[in-house]
Amino acid sequence: MTSHTIIFTPSGVRAIAENSENVFEVALRAGVDISSICGGKGLCKRCQIEVEPGTHAKFNIEVKASSLSKLTPTEKKARHDGELAENRRLSCRAKVLGDLVVEIPADAREHESSIKKTSTEIDTELNPGVKLYMVKLDVPTFADNPSDGGALTEALQAFGVTAKPNLKALVKIQNILKANDRTAIAVVRDATEIIDVWPPNPFNLYGAAIDIGSTSVAIYVFDLTDGGLVYEQAAMNPQIRYGEDLMSRVSYVMLNKEGDKKLTAEIRKQIKTMLADANEALGLEPNQLLEVTLVGNPIMHHLFIGADPTELGQAPFTLTTKDWLDIPAHLLDLGLSDVARISLLPLIGGHVGADTTGAYLTQYDTMQGRSVLLVDIGTNAEIVLSHNDRVAACSSPTGPAFEGAEISSGVRASHGAIERVRIDPETKEPRFKIIGHDDWLSDTAADISEHMITGICGSGIFEVMVELASAGLVDASGLFIPDAAPHRFEVDGKGWKYVLLRRETKTIYIKQTDVRAVQLAKAALSAGVSLLKEYLDCDALEEVLLAGAFGTHLDSKYVAGIGIVAGAPAEIISSIGNAAGMGAAMALLNVDEKARIIEAVKSIEKLETAVEPKFQDYFVAAMTFPTAPEVSTQSKRGRRRKRRET
Repeated sequence: MTSHTIIFTPSGVRAIAENSENVFEVALRAGVDISSICGGKGLCKRCQIEVEPGTHAKFNIEVKASSLSKLTPTEKKARHDGELAENRRLSCRAKVLGDLVVEIPADAREHESSIKKTSTEIDTELNPGVKLYMVKLDVPTFADNPSDGGALTEALQAFGVTAKPNLKALVKIQNILKANDRTAIAVVRDATEIIDVWPPNPFNLYGAAIDIGSTSVAIYVFDLTDGGLVYEQAAMNPQIRYGEDLMSRVSYVMLNKEGDKKLTAEIRKQIKTMLADANEALGLEPNQLLEVTLVGNPIMHHLFIGADPTELGQAPFTLTTKDWLDIPAHLLDLGLSDVARISLLPLIGGHVGADTTGAYLTQYDTMQGRSVLLVDIGTNAEIVLSHNDRVAACSSPTGPAFEGAEISSGVRASHGAIERVRIDPETKEPRFKIIGHDDWLSDTAADISEHMITGICGSGIFEVMVELASAGLVDASGLFIPDAAPHRFEVDGKGWKYVLLRRETKTIYIKQTDVRAVQLAKAALSAGVSLLKEYLDCDALEEVLLAGAFGTHLDSKYVAGIGIVAGAPAEIISSIGNAAGMGAAMALLNVDEKARIIEAVKSIEKLETAVEPKFQDYFVAAMTFPTAPEVSTQSKRGRRRKRRET
């Protein structure tokens, strides 16, 4: 089969493409990030590229007009609708027919998110699963007829530890004792196994807690000898190029041979890199970081361990395993010592994962004996409710709207994204803040042209919807009221769109379809909450806790105003940060916390929203905006007209 050379710029990555393979597929294989939220299905129009015919002397490539396939119907429509400039193509539709130099414009690159999965304070005793014990063994005699392995086991009994050395420890022990006046450090795991022997140098022992999110990955490294947090880092989850949301990734696995292996390799490679970065930053020897605890939603969990996630894409959403899982690190090729261990917290159910388990562990004492709701808002909201000494959990399919996907001007939380919005109730004029800039801006501001504004991210989407409702620009049903501010509305096909930012280089709209997408997402979440409250006969909540990086950015006023938790005032709503990662840290630092969460998960009652008959009723009831005016006369006329047409 004929093959062609592709150079991707500005990265300079060189790749080989088979004839008629689309550019997006080649980019994925080459590790080149091109923005896409539909997984290359031609739906989102975000994977745009530019190809300039001519001689590219720098790369010694001649690009011909015939090197790309002709415009597809999808691309023609995108150009007609103003979604695709004349000099651009959609990489997922354009097929390679010759050598190419492909420019990925700035607005089509996968920008590094403004990831703030910073640690929060946790309260637990230091009692890790791996500990160090320094011992000095007696000089052996003929009368003793001892073994050094046996002597080491006997010496540890003085610490109340009965542990036997593994093969690695046995092979190393005599040389270390000989070189250090019969003194050594025993590295003991779970008080039963001596996994390594060190010379008596002042080395500390380290462990890492890792949270694998669908969008980002966070790592927290702790000194296990004193419990101190010594390093933290966050990065994008590289799987995102195969699908923005979890179900897109499951679809990728279903539709592509060995797709699961590809996604597994991607996340393991990312974690391996992050662990190596931590070791380098801290100056650690390869045998010092020996324990890693990990959390993630069920699909991330399964892909990390190498299990096929496709059963989670269809009822009854069967898990490969729900239990706490220990894996020798060398089986996963993470660049760690051959005696390092990877541990994964238990899962609660088919779509309520170890990340929720970790968050619940951090709030276990807070929730006991009280009516407390714990919510992790994402593409699949995970919800836990405690009431009357019972705990129940469920998940709601909110979709990716809250994170910017399925929103016409939606972007992830990266620099230049609108994260705060205010609309004057009198003039209907908007103001906003963007990530990376502290001042409030508007499209009439003198310096607006100095700022690169990319779109609107999750927290901004929350706020703009509440502000539109509170300013009387949408009614309770979610329909626009253009008569309230004709100067801020434009016709959008058969509907309307509100202009949030109008400038020559960038116009950002909120379309009617965007309002509907948010309504569907918030109604699904609210319905899940209502089901749990009914199931546990809980009439009122004492506290609502928002977990996760996204929840950290939300203003409680707007969480209350959008109505995801019916009747919950802003005063009882608070963020608890990246509780999933901190739950992993608690289990890393204290084996008693590990034992507690293993036992606690067994008593959590799981509801499956997909089969609950009242889910639809609660869903429909939650579609309205609480702060909006009643359904407008114009909206009523439109509905009557639609009924007549029907």
